Amino acid sequence: MPQPSPSETASSHSIRLDAVTLVRGSHQVFEGLTLSLQEARIGLVGDNGAGKSSLFRLISGLDQPERGRVVVHGCDTQTDRGQLAKHVGLMFQNPDDQIIFPTVAEELAFSLTARGETRQAARRQARDFLARRGLEAWAGRAVSELSQGQRQQVCLLALQISEPATLLLDEPFASLDLLSQARLAAQLEESDHQILVSTHLLEHVYDFERVLWLEQGKVRADGPGREICEAYAENVRQRAALERGRRDA
Repeated sequence: MPQPSPSETASSHSIRLDAVTLVRGSHQVFEGLTLSLQEARIGLVGDNGAGKSSLFRLISGLDQPERGRVVVHGCDTQTDRGQLAKHVGLMFQNPDDQIIFPTVAEELAFSLTARGETRQAARRQARDFLARRGLEAWAGRAVSELSQGQRQQVCLLALQISEPATLLLDEPFASLDLLSQARLAAQLEESDHQILVSTHLLEHVYDFERVLWLEQGKVRADGPGREICEAYAENVRQRAALERGRRDA
């Protein structure tokens, strides 16, 4: 009798990459990458170009591997692509790349109509969803009138209302002031979704149970947030000192 693949024996409530190779143009992003992502809070750190956003695109099905397999909560991202939206939601770095509709309630309602709700039911649920969070006054607000931090919050709410098991947040704090960062962090802390956060602001994943340090498409380190963030920050300090020494030589 043939043995099941690693993906098939893994929990259906996990994300699994099996020997994944991803090529973009002439650049090989990942080669033979294998990961199992089951923790409730996972951070991704590393320099620009390390592969953080590419990993999110693979998990959400926006990119397909040349070789290997990606399975998200039991769905193969190639053969079950139509089912992925029920299981995973991706928030882009720039909220303006994600928001489609002119008002907050319409944006949230779209997440529900995409899953089969009628337009009337979706609008009612969107208003109820906002009211439960003390944001009923936002329902009719024009998205164009919101601050960057508020638009980022709308993007997260639009993902949460559709109730995917996993949220992928790509640099969600990058363009926010300190107060907006604090609000978004509190919003994430209250969520019962599995959340993966890619960020250069290490304090936001410092207390995560797991953080991956990516370097040139490979996992350089993988462990508790405090340990990995301190190791990466020290590596950055050493490289910066080396560059200063070269300039001063």
